[in-house]
Amino acid sequence: MWASWSSRPLPPPPCGRGRHGIVRDEEGRVLLLKHRLWPEGRQWGLPTGYADKGESFEDTIVREVREETGLTVKVCELAHLKSGYKLRVEVAYEALYVSGRIEVASFEILEARWFSPDDLPEGVQEPYRELISRQRF
Repeated sequence: MWASWSSRPLPPPPCGRGRHGIVRDEEGRVLLLKHRLWPEGRQWGLPTGYADKGESFEDTIVREVREETGLTVKVCELAHLKSGYKLRVEVAYEALYVSGRIEVASFEILEARWFSPDDLPEGVQEPYRELISRQRF
C-alpha cells in the first residue's frame, strides 16, 4: 500500500510518477485516461509520467499525452507543485488541446475520453477532482 508524507497527495500511479497534465479542450472538457496498471476502481486519472533525463516538466506533459493518446497539447500555467518525502516532486500543469484524434496505443492506457468537469467517471480520486475543478487564472 502506498503511504504518503502528505494528507493530500496526488493519486499514486504504481511507479510514483509525479508529472500530471490537466488537458482541456475548447469546450472546457478534461481529458481522462483509464490506466491499466492502477488499482481497480481507481483507474481514471490525468495523463501522467516520468520526465526523461534533461526534459523539462512541460515537455514531459506534451510527450506523455502524445504517447498515450496521440493528441498534441500546449502546456499553459503551473497548477500544482509539491515536494517532500525522499525529494519526490509532484507537478501538474494546465494544458490545452491543440490537435489530433484520440488513439490509445500505449500498453499502460485502456481508454481515453473527454469529460465535463461536472460529470467525471467513478474511479477519479479526490486530489485529481480538486485539480480539475480548481480556479484557473
